[in-house]
Amino acid sequence: MPEIAEVETVRNTLKNMILNKEIKSVNVIYPKMLESDIEEFKKLLPGKKFIDIKRVGKWLIFDLGDYYLLSHLRMEGKFFVKNSKNEINKHEHIIITFNDNTDLRYHDTRKFGRMNLIKKEDLDKTEAIKKQGIEPISNDLTEEYLYEKISKKHLPMKTILLDQTIIAGLGNIYADEVLFASKIHPLTKGCDITLNDCENLKESSKKIIEEAIKCGGTTIRSYTSSLGVTGRFQQFLQVHKREDEPCNICGTKIEKIKVGGRSTYFCPKCQKESS
Repeated sequence: MPEIAEVETVRNTLKNMILNKEIKSVNVIYPKMLESDIEEFKKLLPGKKFIDIKRVGKWLIFDLGDYYLLSHLRMEGKFFVKNSKNEINKHEHIIITFNDNTDLRYHDTRKFGRMNLIKKEDLDKTEAIKKQGIEPISNDLTEEYLYEKISKKHLPMKTILLDQTIIAGLGNIYADEVLFASKIHPLTKGCDITLNDCENLKESSKKIIEEAIKCGGTTIRSYTSSLGVTGRFQQFLQVHKREDEPCNICGTKIEKIKVGGRSTYFCPKCQKESS
């Protein structure tokens, strides 16, 4: 699943490929992917240009001037930029064709991704955007903020870090890595977390995500590049997908458990469970 670093990589790559190209036509092959009116979507886009691409958490925000096109890649969504003459793949569900006869194609094997066309002034009122927490690379993410959000919760820390209303953009991979770097067991309850733990979480989140963005994200089975960019951060993963491999710090074998239905990797020695 693309997380904040991967979505940021997609954003930066697309900005170099599609900005200021006039849209000629739109083909919506799988209508359920759109949360806005299909006919309005097909009518409003032609003649417009993407003048910028922003991001909030895992949401891409395509700036059309007076409208925003919101896009969430969910589990396996990808964007391709192709020649319009190329055959449409069976998993390409929304095709935006530009005047230079290139397409922006949204590809999604599982069809979980979503798009929504909204008026610009409605962005802050849009529920999906409004409920996003603070991003790990933001200076607004403080230990006091985290402690206030976490300290009364009786949920496991792995589950809490996946809550997009607390920290926006962290997913399964980076939650594992942040917990390892912070020396916190994934089953530790939020109510057992200290202010010092929250400071470690803040620092680890910022450092890991900034480094992952520099590396172009993490390329694994469920997320691979679709725009000619291959992530390199998988080379630096400390615990995620490293079950039975030795911990790079202490040599103990990395373990895998399920937390809230999500595969979770940790070092039982470096991340001791609270007694």
